[in-house]
Amino acid sequence: MTNIKRILVVSRMTKYCREVLNYGITLAKLSHAELFVIHAVHNPFGLEGWNLPTVSLEEEYKNILKEAKADLDRIIREEKSQGMQIKVLIKEGEPTNEILKTVHDEKIDLMIMLAHEEGRLEHFLFGRSNESLIRRMPCSVLLVKKEPEAVPW
Repeated sequence: MTNIKRILVVSRMTKYCREVLNYGITLAKLSHAELFVIHAVHNPFGLEGWNLPTVSLEEEYKNILKEAKADLDRIIREEKSQGMQIKVLIKEGEPTNEILKTVHDEKIDLMIMLAHEEGRLEHFLFGRSNESLIRRMPCSVLLVKKEPEAVPW
């Protein structure tokens, strides 16, 4: 790999982000690069003018974030215990802007993120930023496809 010194893994804190993180860890080890993991937290329930009853959706959103973050934190903790340097960034705000700002501030050479588009609920909860990010990204981008789920016959 040519001049990849700083890698950013974009975590949307969904169950598929484990695969993205694994790619980042592997590539960082191979290229002796610094690894950054960003959790860009978008709170759709803080939107002004939101007047629907959202208690159950908001609780579900918090549970999704909590479970995914715990899983990703466990992986990061294991890698750190083996000597890998990983900088975890938690940014609140509109995901595209926060990720772009981080890429500029940290001088990222390669960004790794999920390739698939999420369902409607995930679009609402996490925002839809893949297309916008890719068009505006000043560095190389690696898109990771999610593993197809087994179909029970």
